[in-house]
Amino acid sequence: MTTITAKWTIDEYHRMIAAGILSDRKVELLKGEIVEMSPEGEPHAYCSDEAGEYLAKLLGDRAKIRQAKPITLPNESEPEPDIAIVQRLGREYREHHPYPENIFWLIEYANSSLEKDLETKSKIYAEVGILEYWVVNLKKLHLVVFRDPLDGEYATKFTLTAGNIQPLAFSDISVAVEQIING
Repeated sequence: MTTITAKWTIDEYHRMIAAGILSDRKVELLKGEIVEMSPEGEPHAYCSDEAGEYLAKLLGDRAKIRQAKPITLPNESEPEPDIAIVQRLGREYREHHPYPENIFWLIEYANSSLEKDLETKSKIYAEVGILEYWVVNLKKLHLVVFRDPLDGEYATKFTLTAGNIQPLAFSDISVAVEQIING
């Protein structure tokens, strides 16, 4: 017997949230499926918080750093990346979460969610054309960088453990890998 999973639209997902159905659950919508999010351990919470502050200082008024807030994607996904570096649209975000065209790049911190972040989410983000996506592997303390979305996957993928990286959207900025990995 084949199991068929019910798929949800973003609108249906928003109605469930508004009705309070998901209020006691930590979930996100990925390709029409409501997926439980892993609890945040201390290293995850610390490192993502510190990196967010570091990036906010580094980028100043050029971008907004959103931490653990939803983004809305046209492939029936509304993930909550640990850090989203987005355009400063002010009150426009009262009406909608950032769309792909508002996103400079995304960062996820992964321990127990490593496979989901490296596989599932990388494909979801590449499919909608997000130019750059970083995953911090908290177990091995390295940064996996995905770039150049092509046919639903990232054409470029490399790993860093030290040094600096220039984000594609801000090639004049040098980000210390150590600050992103260790906070």
